[in-house]
Amino acid sequence: MDVHSFDGPRDSLRFLFRVAEDSADEIDRYLFAGEIIVAVDEGALIGYLQLLDAQADGIAELKSMAVIATHRRSGVGRALVEEAVRRSRSRGASQLVVATAAADTGNLRFYQRLHFRMLRIERDAFGPGAGYAEGTVIDGIPLTDRVWLERQL
Repeated sequence: MDVHSFDGPRDSLRFLFRVAEDSADEIDRYLFAGEIIVAVDEGALIGYLQLLDAQADGIAELKSMAVIATHRRSGVGRALVEEAVRRSRSRGASQLVVATAAADTGNLRFYQRLHFRMLRIERDAFGPGAGYAEGTVIDGIPLTDRVWLERQL
């Protein structure tokens, strides 16, 4: 597996962004922001991570990430996050943040295993006004709140 910057057309990654994001409106808002890091295995794109550089406050953001189903639980996500950490650190960031749905217990476990800690909860972040279908459920939990996690660099 090779992990490197992506410089191709962002629209070609939209199918992967849909794996990570339930709202097409949200994808449209941030698809072209920041840097894209991809994981490629035997010439096939198997995952991506979208990294927003740190602002004056020293906080970089892992905006979006997905790994195709056939390659999950094989270290691809970890490799992408560690590359984002390395790049953020080298650019002078002091903290890396990521947000995920409170209902997505798998994502919460994943990030905590990678040394992210709970930072804050954004209540009622997901709903029709943000392009999310009413009544969306993840792992049997209604999609309502967003959890922000941080990792000190």
